[in-house]
Amino acid sequence: MAEHFHSDHPDPDTYLESARALLPRYDELQDRAVEAIEGTPKRVLELGIGTGETTRRLLERFPDAEVTGLDASPEMVFRAREMGIEVRLARMEDPLPDGPWDLVVAVLAVHHLDPGQKQDLFRRVREQSSALVLGDQVAAETQSLEPEEGVDFLDAPEQLAGWCGGEVAWQGGDLAVIRATYG
Repeated sequence: MAEHFHSDHPDPDTYLESARALLPRYDELQDRAVEAIEGTPKRVLELGIGTGETTRRLLERFPDAEVTGLDASPEMVFRAREMGIEVRLARMEDPLPDGPWDLVVAVLAVHHLDPGQKQDLFRRVREQSSALVLGDQVAAETQSLEPEEGVDFLDAPEQLAGWCGGEVAWQGGDLAVIRATYG
C-alpha cells in the first residue's frame, strides 16, 4: 500500500523532502504548473502556498508579479512569509481576498476539497480572476500515493477541467495540470 502524505500541522522544515520522496514527479508537477501560465500575470493569488515552492518558481519566471498566498497552516504561513510576500492564514473554503486577480494558482492543495467544495471554489475563482492554473493529484489507474479517506478527494483531470471551465494542460500518472482562462 502506498504511503500517505498528510498532517494537520505539516513541518515546513521537512515538507519538500517528504513531498519529493513520496511524489517522485513533484518537481515536474511544479515546473509544468508554472509553464502552463499564459501571459504575464501581475496580481497572483496562490491557494495553499505551503513553503512557497510554487511562488518561488513563479517569481523566477515572472519577477514583477505580486503574489498573495493563502494557507490554513500557521507553520506554512510563517515559512512563506520569510520569502517577503504577503501570506494570509485562511482556508480555500473561506471567501477569497478581493480581486481582480490576473491568476489564481494552486499546486497540491485542491484535492483536499470534496467535489462540491471544488466546484464552489472554481466558481469563486472565475468571478475574481482572469485565469486559473491547478496542479494536483488526480484519480488515475495507478496512484503514487494512496488517497487518505476523508482527506483526499481525487477526481479525474477531465472532471476538474470541466468544473473550472478549462483544459488538461499536462498529465503524468496521477498528477495533472489544469489551465483555465476567463473573460
